[in-house]
Amino acid sequence: MTALVGLDVGTTGVKAIAITPEGDVVASAEEHYGLSSPQPGWSEQDPEDWWRASRAALAQLGGDESGIGLSGQMHGLVCLDERGDVLRPAILWNDQRTAAECAEIEDRLGLERLIALTGNRALTGFTAPKLLWLRRHEPEVYARIRRIVLPKDYVRLRRTGEWAIDAADASGTLLFDVAGRRWSDEVLDALEIPAEWLPPVSESTNIAGAGDQQAAALGVGVVAPGTVSVVLGTSGVVLAALHEYAHDDAARVHVFCHAAPGLWEAMGVMLNAAGALQWFRDALAPGTSFDDLTAEASRWEAGASGVLFLPYLQGERTPHADADATASFTGLSLRHDRGALARAVLEGVAYGLRDSLELLRELGVEPHAGRVSGGGAHSRLWLEIVASVLGMPLERCVADEGSAYGAALLAGVANGTFATAEEAVAACVRVRETVEPNASWAARYTDGYARYRASYPAIRGVEGQHGA
Repeated sequence: MTALVGLDVGTTGVKAIAITPEGDVVASAEEHYGLSSPQPGWSEQDPEDWWRASRAALAQLGGDESGIGLSGQMHGLVCLDERGDVLRPAILWNDQRTAAECAEIEDRLGLERLIALTGNRALTGFTAPKLLWLRRHEPEVYARIRRIVLPKDYVRLRRTGEWAIDAADASGTLLFDVAGRRWSDEVLDALEIPAEWLPPVSESTNIAGAGDQQAAALGVGVVAPGTVSVVLGTSGVVLAALHEYAHDDAARVHVFCHAAPGLWEAMGVMLNAAGALQWFRDALAPGTSFDDLTAEASRWEAGASGVLFLPYLQGERTPHADADATASFTGLSLRHDRGALARAVLEGVAYGLRDSLELLRELGVEPHAGRVSGGGAHSRLWLEIVASVLGMPLERCVADEGSAYGAALLAGVANGTFATAEEAVAACVRVRETVEPNASWAARYTDGYARYRASYPAIRGVEGQHGA
């Protein structure tokens, strides 16, 4: 059959799906690969692994492809020489080596101007500081650079020979004028990065591509204000569509171009959502299934009888942008068991998501519902907790394929199956279940969120006294 194909080039592997023009998933395939950490805090991959895995996943789908859309991990840096050969392993979004270069970028441009232009402050995961790091630490590699690409666009280059990027993914490089949807001459000049290294920019719907979060938002139908994307993946995301460019003055939330032309998006990111529950299971309940763990959590009332969890296991991005933030349990007593701690983890992640939602509201976002996705969305208890903490219903879609699904929709727009991204969403995205907030939990979660907000500065103050 003829199908629209979405290919997501992720951090741990490639996922490919095929859907009908009505949005039904007819085939899927995954291929995995590893990453390397040659020094503490470094995270790298061989771009050839992406290409190998992409070919294998597409081959597994079979059938006739009427279009292929691409999504992928954002911010990663692939450097190419004059022949198009890869110069070194790709530096990934979760690489932490560039703290000094981030400070240099904010010093060169000024923090206020940088945020106004790019919608973001300089964070270690972004692309621009990686280039400055190479210039300082690997000058022989830097001198040979003639082109750069992001991960999914390396796969595009290998598949089609086309050197290109979409505005959505480009807006995560810190080299992009996000309001103007073009490369920023001012940023490039300030950082002394040649403009000719950067690929031509098109809208996502023209070249069937977007960053993973933009594609995921499209895949659950967040193409207009009123509905937000809530992602309970390894990390947690709350993302809203904006009709006009707007940014938080302190860049506590990220602002990028949306996959739909004429729209922008603001999103808050917490580094550990389902990842926090994974850590808890592996550390304190090895061999226990997640279903059994959440069943234990369900036996405790809302608020876990006073246990509170801060989910800052790897520092945090939204709202604190604090690489040194640490996780903690507080309020423990002899009556608490593993189920109470598990409940506190579920609730702590929900409070972290609310931090992002409150910042989006400061930008004028007024959501009436959230479209939820990610592995954590398979837990009914967790969805009810998150809905209650956020104070709005959460909707699960029929297709729960994440970024690959949004990429397939973009393929349908690019090849003419749909006229616009909005038309693709209307044709394909359907809600199968709505989880309402639990009214009886509201008061406890209001109090719990207030405790959560007060805990971070109190604990950081104590850590600071001990030199942390």
